[in-house]
Amino acid sequence: MVTVAYDASFKKTIKKIRDRTTKNRVKQQIIRIVNDPAIGKPMRYGRKQTREVYIPPFRLSYCYDQQRDLLVFLDLYHKDEQ
Repeated sequence: MVTVAYDASFKKTIKKIRDRTTKNRVKQQIIRIVNDPAIGKPMRYGRKQTREVYIPPFRLSYCYDQQRDLLVFLDLYHKDEQ
């Protein structure tokens, strides 16, 4: 079973979302990621070892450590703020 953790910035960003449809889409993607952590796009260079999933207009960034079976949700940010 995958252990799930949330970064402080991720929690803060989730609390700010007021739109219910966006919040529900984020929750659905989190469930999909917990079931299969390899679905996200692997990042390169400075963000190596992380993955991202696109939830229009946001990107959900997370890190999965296979040896410890740990999934950490890092950030949810707007696509234009990269």
